[in-house]
Amino acid sequence: MSRIGRMPIAVPAGVTVEIKENNEVTVKGPKGTLTRVLVPEMEIKQEDGQIIVSRPNDLKRMKSLHGLTRTLIHNMIVGVTEGYTKVLEVNGVGYRAAKDGKKLNLTLGYSHPVEMTDPEGIETKVEGNNKIIVTGIDKEKVGQYAAEIREKRKPEPYKGKGIKYADEVIRRKVGKTGKK
Repeated sequence: MSRIGRMPIAVPAGVTVEIKENNEVTVKGPKGTLTRVLVPEMEIKQEDGQIIVSRPNDLKRMKSLHGLTRTLIHNMIVGVTEGYTKVLEVNGVGYRAAKDGKKLNLTLGYSHPVEMTDPEGIETKVEGNNKIIVTGIDKEKVGQYAAEIREKRKPEPYKGKGIKYADEVIRRKVGKTGKK
């Protein structure tokens, strides 16, 4: 039995969960509404303030989807109650980030400024010149947008310049040594 899959999901007060046909799950909470169509083979039941996910058989595919289905529903509930946040840091001389309405302007040592528009449901804030905070209710979208921002200038191992996650550790390398 899947350790994660068999755990019940507690539904906090102020959150409503609707399970429609073909396992279309809609979660409404104080921060917004999320809808996702999950695997139709999984059986999702709502009983006295809890959601229980069960699988039809013990095939390898069903075992792997059991925990995934439960985690996706749990992430939706956490998203509409607390939301998700990713913090990025911009390191390097002359590297900076600025916010202009829904546009994120990045100066990353290229010959041109990099402009990124916030996707639907995602909000970015800039603290100082070098801290970007990406927030939203969908964990997948927050992580994807943060990864897209990081992709514009990945951190390099010699000087540590670039955009990195706040909790990321960059393994530094020793540079060249001159020969005599």
